[in-house]
Amino acid sequence: MADNYKYRAFISYSHSDEKWASWLHKALEAYRPPKQIVGRQTPMGRVPERFAPVFRDREELATSTSLGEMLTESLRASACQIVICSPRAAKSRWTNEEIIAFKRLGKAHRIFALIVDGEPGASQNPETADLECFPPALIHELGEDNELSDVRSEPIAADARPGKDPKQAAKLKLLAGMLGVGYDDLRQRELQRRQRRMMVLTTAALVGMTITSGLAVTAYLARLEAEEQRQIAEIEAETARQTTQFMVGLFEVSDPSESLGNTITAREILDKGAERIDTELVEQPEIQATLMDTMGTVYTSLGLYPEAARLVDKSVQKRRELFGDAHPEVAASLTHLGEVQTLSADYADAEQNLRESLEMRRAAFGGSSDEVAESLTRLGDVLYRQGEFDEAGTLFADALRVRRLLNEVPDAGIAESLEDIGLNELERGDYGKAVAYLRDALSMRRELHGIVHPSLGESINNLAWAEFSTGNLEEAERLLIEGLAMTRELLGELHPDLAAALNNVAYVLEQRGQYQEAETNYRKALAMFRELLGDDHPEVARTMGNLAFVLYAEGERAMAIEQMRGALQIYREAVGSEHPETASTAAGLGFWLIDERSYAESETLLQESLDVRRKMLGDSHPQTALTLVFVANLFIETGRYEDALDYSREAQAIFANSLPEGDWRISFARSAEGSVLAAIGDYEGAEPLLLASLPGLEQAPIPGLADKGRRRLADLYLALGQPDKAVGYQAKQN
Repeated sequence: MADNYKYRAFISYSHSDEKWASWLHKALEAYRPPKQIVGRQTPMGRVPERFAPVFRDREELATSTSLGEMLTESLRASACQIVICSPRAAKSRWTNEEIIAFKRLGKAHRIFALIVDGEPGASQNPETADLECFPPALIHELGEDNELSDVRSEPIAADARPGKDPKQAAKLKLLAGMLGVGYDDLRQRELQRRQRRMMVLTTAALVGMTITSGLAVTAYLARLEAEEQRQIAEIEAETARQTTQFMVGLFEVSDPSESLGNTITAREILDKGAERIDTELVEQPEIQATLMDTMGTVYTSLGLYPEAARLVDKSVQKRRELFGDAHPEVAASLTHLGEVQTLSADYADAEQNLRESLEMRRAAFGGSSDEVAESLTRLGDVLYRQGEFDEAGTLFADALRVRRLLNEVPDAGIAESLEDIGLNELERGDYGKAVAYLRDALSMRRELHGIVHPSLGESINNLAWAEFSTGNLEEAERLLIEGLAMTRELLGELHPDLAAALNNVAYVLEQRGQYQEAETNYRKALAMFRELLGDDHPEVARTMGNLAFVLYAEGERAMAIEQMRGALQIYREAVGSEHPETASTAAGLGFWLIDERSYAESETLLQESLDVRRKMLGDSHPQTALTLVFVANLFIETGRYEDALDYSREAQAIFANSLPEGDWRISFARSAEGSVLAAIGDYEGAEPLLLASLPGLEQAPIPGLADKGRRRLADLYLALGQPDKAVGYQAKQN
């Protein structure tokens, strides 16, 4: 029965008939059966109050070899199938495949056809075969082997070709079949409904009018419908005019002295507009809600998140009042609200709003629409930021699949999804996949946007971090400098994205040993983040942690530890203890506390980090392995050599499967193993490990690792009675 299906109908068509599919989809979803038949039980199920939702696949799968899993599931979830028939559809492989798939579900009797071009049955004559409008699967029954047979069937068809059924009649014929009611009954009731509507709207016009023929009635009703459409168009035009007038008015200065000769900033214009929205347009709530949503997204793009959240939240409330709790406009505002809440680190509320938005959009548009892809992306982002990489990855992949189905490359949405997947793979530790996805995304962005664009700048920075993770420092630095220049040109001197770009460049300077310049950039970024996002935002914590590493390298160990403690506290409050960033900060602080001989606190922090990383990232992630090396170093200092040896070797095995040879982390783990062997008297095994690890430790971003490696070699040579070699390594400690 139709009651048990997700979709009332599935529209199959050739991409060349997109206009017909679009009209039919909108017409069916807007249709409300006459009240007299709502609830009636028919062979097709209970007659609903609305004939929605209807699934429409917008684009053929030109590069696939079989129907996608999503389309197959949508066919299974559809009560009926409508085939838009034309010579293009008759030649379309995918239209034919969808019909076969629907028939194999045992629903051949629920397939309906709409002829828009060509000739039915023309394929029986070789001379007219090219005019055939019915796909082969529509005119042939399935055999016992579930394949098409030679037995022909007669499709149930409405005919919308010129000179045949008008669009309205064709629509009603399809609906009559899918609802299981008689066409004449449905047509008469529809006619009665229109007549009643006509009487309400045009009573005065009917005085003295006598209509004597059915043709005249039909013509009059057609004129009435045209007039109604004209009135709707006028209302929409007036809405657009008033919206435009409001937006233009934001840029007018009524009093030239108001600016006092200074440049009026976009922020000032927006603030004035936000004040006007609250006081004007009160009697036009739809326009008011639209402007609140639009200007909220502009505030978001400027990094002004509190102002953005206030406006978009008001838009959500107004649209709920106007349209109810399940309207696409409500879903759009919820999506925008979830986005700004994500950027403000209000993750719990963001996730709740984005899940609601996704559910609404799936109900309204089906599984394959730009709107659904947007909600999938935004929900994936908030989960990614909370360290839920598995679910985030699934959502990002779903969004990419939908966007590839709907669009041709290059496409901004496809590029965004490629970036999302790439960054997610980077966090999962699959650096090769991350670089591949992010390079594809950047290439597409360059093709789309030229040389300067906000999205292009973001893509450049994303790829830079992936290149850095694989050890390609030269390429990472080149990209980061390009990204910083572009961000400053586009966004000015005060924006969260500029602060992030400064942070990135500072990190490169830090790796080059240019600590003073790195510290300057970190402090600029930190001040900017605090001004824009507040003192308790994760970006503030991230920058504090980065600054702490530079301070440690400069010898300001107490100040560095203080900064790291502050960052850890912010992370615990903002994202919780079970988050990758919290774990990373705890690990860094715990490692430094080893040298301070605060072994108990160090072990607590390192074990906390290891537990979280095993849980969130898995046992074979490079970050998990790095924590193992930290713990191994703690065990070396506290004399637990057997455990230290196990941890260092486990880390090396993980690194070997995920990092290129020569990466500093591999050297770090080897150095730990060498130190354990030296401590237990296996000098022969220790020396080659400690020697081999030094070049990699010289490249390590953690201050003091190379010095520690040299000291361990010096201690080894002293134990071997070779003071000359020991002095050589001691001399390099500074």
